[in-house]
Amino acid sequence: MENEQRLWRASFLSTLAFLFDLAGPVAAWTGAFLLRFNFDWPDAYERHMIVGMLVLVPAHALACRVAGLYRGLWIFASLPDLNRVLRAVAASSIAALVFAVLYRDPLGVPRSVVVLYPLLLVAWMAGGRVAYRMLKEHRLYGGLVGQGKPVLVVGAGRGGAMLVRDLSRNPDWRVVGLLDDDPAKWKREVFGVPIFGAIDALPRVIAQEKARHVILALPSISTSVRRRAADLAVRAGARVFTVPAADDIISGRVSVSSIRPLEIDDLLSRETVHIDSEHVHEMLAGKTVLVTGAGGSIGGELCRQLARFDSSRLILLEHNEFSLYSLEQWFSANRPEVPIVPLIGDVKDEERLRQLFAAYRPQVIFHAAAYKHVPLMEVGNAWQAVRNNVLGTLSVAECARDFGAERFVLISTDKAVNPTNVMGATKRLAEMACQALQASGGSTQFEIVRFGNVLGSAGSVIPKFQAQIAKGGPITVTHPEITRYFMSIPEAAQLVLQAAAMGTGGEIFVLDMGEPVRIVDLARNMIHLSGYSESDIRIEFTGLRPGEKLYEELLADAEQTRETPHPKLRIARSRPVDVDFLASLRSWLEQSAPADDATVRKDLAARVPEYTPFLPRQAPALRVVMGKNSAAGGA
Repeated sequence: MENEQRLWRASFLSTLAFLFDLAGPVAAWTGAFLLRFNFDWPDAYERHMIVGMLVLVPAHALACRVAGLYRGLWIFASLPDLNRVLRAVAASSIAALVFAVLYRDPLGVPRSVVVLYPLLLVAWMAGGRVAYRMLKEHRLYGGLVGQGKPVLVVGAGRGGAMLVRDLSRNPDWRVVGLLDDDPAKWKREVFGVPIFGAIDALPRVIAQEKARHVILALPSISTSVRRRAADLAVRAGARVFTVPAADDIISGRVSVSSIRPLEIDDLLSRETVHIDSEHVHEMLAGKTVLVTGAGGSIGGELCRQLARFDSSRLILLEHNEFSLYSLEQWFSANRPEVPIVPLIGDVKDEERLRQLFAAYRPQVIFHAAAYKHVPLMEVGNAWQAVRNNVLGTLSVAECARDFGAERFVLISTDKAVNPTNVMGATKRLAEMACQALQASGGSTQFEIVRFGNVLGSAGSVIPKFQAQIAKGGPITVTHPEITRYFMSIPEAAQLVLQAAAMGTGGEIFVLDMGEPVRIVDLARNMIHLSGYSESDIRIEFTGLRPGEKLYEELLADAEQTRETPHPKLRIARSRPVDVDFLASLRSWLEQSAPADDATVRKDLAARVPEYTPFLPRQAPALRVVMGKNSAAGGA
């Protein structure tokens, strides 16, 4: 019943629109004569007017139908509708011209009438649609717009203009101004909304306009500008929203008005990575590829990226059963055409590794399996870190060499540079093992890729802060000056593939991690983006943890770097590693009894000259609370 009523209403409105358009030639034809004779009724031309209307009305009706004028809704009348109106008017004008030429009468049809007729007809048809839209929007939104939440839009380009237009129809929002760094736009208007000035004026304009909401309409602007605007808005106490990415808008997946709350990933996100896909495809197409630690954050993303490059099969090696099951289910649901071999196994289990290599003969290996949690590996687990990160790497790398693999790529970390903790020292030792294997000769290329923290990886700081905010705080930060590099998991995985494709053996690739981020600033931004202030969620400084540095380096002090064809990849020139190093390393790793932490640190320092073991006195107790509540606590 409801559908029938809607259909009847739509049919009725379409009929009204058609009748309105049929009145157009009557009004325009009569008006043209009146204008021609200065609004004196032309008695001598009454016949011309009547006969003309009898010809033009049916001709115009046909033209309107052919032009498709009744497909669009008048409330959304726009340029496509104007185009249809012009086509209908053109056809009707041709009919008027033909009538004027063929109509036999001593007086004839005045030429000015033929000129005025299309002008008046356009004014009737287009003006009627515009007037209806204005009236309808006023009735729907006019009385409520002033009650909407005042909002500022950052970005007065096409994205900002589209957003202002769309939000003008939404009674929940009231756009009070725009900001843009382009001086040519200042003190001008977009759909009647003023452009106040540059983005740096945000705090002042927020206070001036009493706006508590800011929308970043910057879908295609650089990440640094977006981050600056968001930071200014957040620090001014505004809730910040953003529009979808430019690619999503262009593809039509979403509209510019599909705003969403700004997330911390938006502030830390970096420029889009472009890799030489053809070169990577050449490296991987038709090959058997092995990923160790396939269920981890980096390993899992590597597997998903590898699915694009037509490998003959992907061997997924993972120690954790559930992580491997989850990855297998992802491939079943999203890439069922990719042949995968999910295998449970430990990289320290050499018998399992040799069985795997003998059965599947992997040609390209990405070694992502590692223990990575710095404080956890520092106390009580140092020897296990050595076994997993060093013995595991050496075992997989030696299998790659013995079974004739083409490439072995070690996923390393910035913590391997001048390490102060066991985890970093073991990763540097794993790098040295790969360098020694490369120096020993053979057909396998050994390559190393270093990068810093990845956004949202298991156990990383962002999920931890999110959980602490959800509990009401406090957020625990180890030190006010501690900084870290961040990149997204997909970006890291793509650059690993790019580095692997361009390597020739023995290189240590260093990823461009951008600018380091102060962790306390990250915590503050997450508090504000969650809708709280620092008086609601306090920040607590707890002191550096065992093995933790204030800042991470991507290159050792003695290392030089050289450029690569890719702007986000550089190659580090590190000190050479003697081939004889492998024999002593293997002897140490195969000792039967597990060593205590102090002995492990001593042995690591003997093998990794740049390692400076962490001592408890290096991290004095620090427990400072920021916020109105001073009670101790935290994660």
